[in-house]
Amino acid sequence: MSKRFHKSHPLRIFFVSGLLTILSLGLVGGFIGPQALFVASVLILVEITFSFENAIINAKVLSGVSEFWRKIFITVGILIAVVGMRLVFPILVVALTAGLGFGNVLELALNHPKEYAHELHDAHVPIAAFGGMFLLMLCLQFFFDPGRKVRWINIIERPMQSMSRWWMYTAVCLAVLGVLTWLPFNPEPRSTLIAGLVGIASYILIHGLTELFSRRQNSVQTGTLKTGMAGFTSFLYLEVLDASFSFDGVIGAFAVTQDVLLITLGLGIGALWVRSLTIFMVEHKVLHAYRFLEHGAHYTIGVLSAVLLAGIFIDVPEIIAGGAGLMIITASILSSLRRKN
Repeated sequence: MSKRFHKSHPLRIFFVSGLLTILSLGLVGGFIGPQALFVASVLILVEITFSFENAIINAKVLSGVSEFWRKIFITVGILIAVVGMRLVFPILVVALTAGLGFGNVLELALNHPKEYAHELHDAHVPIAAFGGMFLLMLCLQFFFDPGRKVRWINIIERPMQSMSRWWMYTAVCLAVLGVLTWLPFNPEPRSTLIAGLVGIASYILIHGLTELFSRRQNSVQTGTLKTGMAGFTSFLYLEVLDASFSFDGVIGAFAVTQDVLLITLGLGIGALWVRSLTIFMVEHKVLHAYRFLEHGAHYTIGVLSAVLLAGIFIDVPEIIAGGAGLMIITASILSSLRRKN
């Protein structure tokens, strides 16, 4: 019995997520009705399914930080993910892009969800440019890394590593952003350029600070987990990464329902499961057991980045990114198992 309450036991890791899911769905079904219960369940499943690669990257970062920052990630981080990224931040984005006051947008979100959904959809270009460029930086930084020892698809990864320079992936991202900005059918070239540059700069700043503080700490104590400012910047990096993954999901959720509180609850519970899945991966060293899982996650991030950036010009169904991601992740797991055997 005591083993079940060990911190690495799946029952303990997923207990809070399961309990809150049951309580939330019970309240929704009891007070709003079976239709709302079905919608909330769909949103939870969509968030978990389409954010699996997010959990993998989270696990990679979190495995290098101290127990304190892991607890901050699962407690404070989930509050930021649910309330901040899936409720407050979309309202803030609409307020900035539509030139409305925060209170006015909040009133729209709660009382006029159709108008709010329309305003949020109109803000899609800067959201897509920011998230797309941030995720593209993350993807290319992994594949251009000359120090990476494990390769999954050699025909793609070997040439990228062989021509790698410290500035290469940033240059590629700037070139992509330049092309996207100057395409004649770009509906908002100025917004694309500004938001894309902010996405690139955000990645460079946060990733650079994380590396800087980590090196300083390791120079004092080699092989230690990140604490202090190194742990804080890693936590900050995870939250910005979560934002980049969640923007498109929030917009896409309005295709399912226009009830803002239902969207926040459904996506928020899904985000809690992703957090629990991250902790499970860290505690059970899943990334070590499945050597190509991290590669699959970064390929999926590349696909998601492409979908976000293509969304500047056309409406791309979210199922494309989600379906492609599931196939890539599954293929990476199967390849890992074959290599292990």
